[in-house]
Amino acid sequence: MLTFLALASVVILGIVPKQSQAIVIYTGWERHALVGSDIRLSCSFFSWRWTSEDVTFSWTYRPDGSRDTLSIFHYTGGVPYVDNKGPFRDRLEFVGNPSRRDGSILIKNLDFSDNGTFTCDAKNPPDIVGRPSSVRLLVFEKVPIQAGVITGAIIGVVLGLLVLIVVIYYLMRFLVARRVFSLSVSKHGKKKKEGSQQRQIKV
Repeated sequence: MLTFLALASVVILGIVPKQSQAIVIYTGWERHALVGSDIRLSCSFFSWRWTSEDVTFSWTYRPDGSRDTLSIFHYTGGVPYVDNKGPFRDRLEFVGNPSRRDGSILIKNLDFSDNGTFTCDAKNPPDIVGRPSSVRLLVFEKVPIQAGVITGAIIGVVLGLLVLIVVIYYLMRFLVARRVFSLSVSKHGKKKKEGSQQRQIKV
């Protein structure tokens, strides 16, 4: 009887356990930066829930050529924590806005040794099931031209040539039509003049 009353109260009052749903985390795919510069690594998430007061963000780092993953940053309980023994202990700053689901970090004074993969994980209780997202950082002395920029330039040139060809084609058609019209008018006027002269001779 007590069990029945308990179940009934749960149904009536709507007191049901909150079920966890998937959370989707987003970062960039690859970032390029110059030695000595600063870079912002963005991390955000999508969740069906309102942003929880218990939202957390965690960042880890795996240097290129290494299998070891280092914890470099954690945000929990409204407080950001930077690992005080990692390679970014004096160069990492939290620049995100958790209330807007933003867990971005800023890494300052980049060096070649910072090349590696940065992984962000986020939890928005009760939504805690999700796959962390990773972004690869490449530090250069000079930022190379990306393949996408070259491809975009080539596509732009090709489209420009096509537009130019179309313009020239229609311009030529216009000039030819204008020339034909001028010749037709001139020929028609000449015939009319000759007819008028012949009528005057007969008279």
